[in-house]
This record gives sequence, structure tokens and C-alpha cells, in this order.
Amino acid sequence: MPPFHRMTLPRTKEARPSAAELNARIRELWADGQLPDDRRREYEALVVEWAAAASRTPAGRAA
Repeated sequence: MPPFHRMTLPRTKEARPSAAELNARIRELWADGQLPDDRRREYEALVVEWAAAASRTPAGRAA
């Protein structure tokens, strides 16, 4: 019986939104000038994700 060879699949990076895309989503939440109470958790998660994306953005590029 031939030895079992483990097949490995290439790893693909999951598409992550850019800082600019996240910023647009954050701005949409504030479109009426107020953050709806029921959207606060979403806002907080987006801000954390935006900060991470902004730190990945090379210097000199607009985020």
C-alpha cells in the first residue's frame, strides 16, 4: 500500500476591507449626525477593524 501523502492547499488571504472602506461604513453609521444606540457595537467593532487596517496601510497612501 503506498504511503499516505497529505495534500496541502495553498493558503489564501481572506479579503479584508481597506481602511477607506471601513471608514466609509463608519461614516454611514453617523449619517444622521447621531449614532443609533442599537448600532453602537457595530461601530465599535468597525473602529477596531479600521485601526488594524490603517496600521497595514503603507505610509503615503490615503486610507
